[in-house]
Amino acid sequence: MAEAASDRQEAVRQRVEDAALRVFSETEFHRVALADIAREAGASLQTLYRYYGGKEALLNACLHRWLGELAERMLDHLAGIETYKDRLRKVFWVVLDFFDRNPRVGWMMIHSVYPGRWGDDMTPAQHRLTGLFLAVLEEGQDSGVLTNRVDSMVLLDVFYGLLLRVNQMHLLRHETRPLAEQAPVLFDMLWAAISADSTAETVDQAVQVT
Repeated sequence: MAEAASDRQEAVRQRVEDAALRVFSETEFHRVALADIAREAGASLQTLYRYYGGKEALLNACLHRWLGELAERMLDHLAGIETYKDRLRKVFWVVLDFFDRNPRVGWMMIHSVYPGRWGDDMTPAQHRLTGLFLAVLEEGQDSGVLTNRVDSMVLLDVFYGLLLRVNQMHLLRHETRPLAEQAPVLFDMLWAAISADSTAETVDQAVQVT
């Protein structure tokens, strides 16, 4: 009985979060009412309050679900890849491929996830995803592959910044070519910015010019 009730609750949560994703991906967060999501999900407003407590918590649940899925995909794809550069390249491709396959998640982040949400208000899934990125980047710095001229958090900002900006503009421009197909060129651009050899060469050239 308890297991059946748990399955029913999970089915309700999934239906509500799928509906929330559709609504958040189409409308800016501050314009969305919890009643809009309840109507889209075919659920009562009372049910949404009982399960989530409010709109903010429901958005966090959506982020936790989808970013948690992305983190799992990253872990799966990193297994068995030996060279550091290939590992980082695979992480880069996985993120682009994820947003190609889940454009509504990208739109939800455009409409509803503001810079402050990546700070103190991070969900467990966001923490895990950030932790994965940082672990890979710090490994690169420790081994001398990535530049140590900046803190690992700055490297994370560069990595996130390129991925998020490219994905957002890809959606806003309504481009049809999958981003994952462009991953090799985009990654080479990123690598030129963060690898130890590339940054050292750039600094040396700048010193010579001055």
